[in-house]
Amino acid sequence: MISYLDQVAWNEQGLAPAIAVDATSDKLLMQAWVNREALATAVAEKRAVYWSRSRGKLWRKGEESGNVQQLIEIRLDCDGDAICYRVEQIGGIACHTGRAHCFYQRLENEAWVTTDEVLVEPEQLYRT
Repeated sequence: MISYLDQVAWNEQGLAPAIAVDATSDKLLMQAWVNREALATAVAEKRAVYWSRSRGKLWRKGEESGNVQQLIEIRLDCDGDAICYRVEQIGGIACHTGRAHCFYQRLENEAWVTTDEVLVEPEQLYRT
């Protein structure tokens, strides 16, 4: 039997995009990257785990801010090259900017307009 990890079409860096969606509201929360280890860890721990390209290590969502993403379901797209984490967003904040989600800018008349307010200042989220 082929492992679920072998069925993902990892890119040249061994990564696949992972989109987090709120399992209750279907609201798009964020996009990050996973590698084999991050996906396997997410499955084992039942929480969203990503690969931090900037830090070069696993990133457990909420490990610093407390805004954990509890995994409800994981899906793979039709091409096998994108992951969807359906999550319960603990704390209500998915974005490091202190907003509910990362997609808080909308294109209007060829300009990006901020549509969502900051709920918690980042300095308060990341006191470590």
